[in-house]
Amino acid sequence: MKKTVSTGDTATTFDHRRIMPDAQKQVQDAIDRLVESGTERGLQVAAYRGGDLVIDAVSGIADPATERPVTPDTPFYNFSIVKAAASTIAHVLAERGLFGYDTPVVQLWPEFGAHGKQSVTVRHVLNHTAGVPGIPLDTTPEDLCEWSKMCAAIADEQLWWEPGTKIGYHAYTFGYIVGEIVRRATGKPISEVLREAVSGPLGIADEIYFGMPQSEHHRLARLEDAPSAGGPMPEMPPDLPMFKAAPMSLLPTAQLGNRPDILSADIPAGGKTSARAIARMYAALLTEVDGVRLISPERLREATAVSFGGIDAVFGMPTTWALGYSVGRLGSTAQDSPTTFGVGGAGGSFACADRATGIAFAVTKNRLTNDFSAATQLSQIVFAAVSRG
Repeated sequence: MKKTVSTGDTATTFDHRRIMPDAQKQVQDAIDRLVESGTERGLQVAAYRGGDLVIDAVSGIADPATERPVTPDTPFYNFSIVKAAASTIAHVLAERGLFGYDTPVVQLWPEFGAHGKQSVTVRHVLNHTAGVPGIPLDTTPEDLCEWSKMCAAIADEQLWWEPGTKIGYHAYTFGYIVGEIVRRATGKPISEVLREAVSGPLGIADEIYFGMPQSEHHRLARLEDAPSAGGPMPEMPPDLPMFKAAPMSLLPTAQLGNRPDILSADIPAGGKTSARAIARMYAALLTEVDGVRLISPERLREATAVSFGGIDAVFGMPTTWALGYSVGRLGSTAQDSPTTFGVGGAGGSFACADRATGIAFAVTKNRLTNDFSAATQLSQIVFAAVSRG
């Protein structure tokens, strides 16, 4: 069955849209309750089983100012969940032989080797053990939008630890380092490679972006901070190293995420996507989707196996990472769900896939909460319902 969904000047074609009625109803009821209760403003939930889109549910409002409703093709700025697209591009290029996981970053980007960073490899970058989690504390939102300035600043950073010896989330630097590796290897900005290697072949180039053209901003869901939370970041001890990794003005808030310059810029530590687009990308990592499989089964196993774990040296909590994806299902541990890999975003959006069940899942939302309670509830409903179907 082929379904074509119009999105402005382009159209997204889903050859395999086989909605599971019972699972769809359970999810629809759950997200309607979240919106009606005032807990959430607008949400999307999508799931694939194998190459089939089996859940595609939306609820609520994309833009309170105009009452524009959320539709399946509404892109949301989900902060870090689109890190997974940057990681996926790296795996696609590694499969093409442009670099290996143990290639030193300086082999592609010589300037990066300043201040003893010559031993940092692509693997260290992908599993957050590179030891370069910080950007200058005087960095402004305008600076984030200047690719060459940010890359120069990161190249000039000092190591926080010996690469490969500790793990610590590289909140902003991950995107620029992966993006510059991609640019040096291909001669193209990462947004162009996303379109050519991932989103274009999958028919979702108009639903997933790093930098989004300003002409498309009208389609975005508008972000808002949850009233009770004061923003998407939970309360944390004031002496955490994370407060030395980036200025407080760059914490992920609705104000930052609604800025036109931030939305337009390539900042691959985050991005804009619909739930079904990022779920489709994960599905195409697991298997063939409408004739497209992004990487081989062998590379999938290598890319999504546990690479490093421990106490996060930046945020202070236990963490487990594969190569560019965290390991473990929401509400579970990496040990209990080692075949699940994904990335969550500040504000509570989440996307993942599970090698064991063949399920890919995503929830996107525009009310920025400081936990993943909604995503956890919805993922449990989806995995249970789709597994039974």
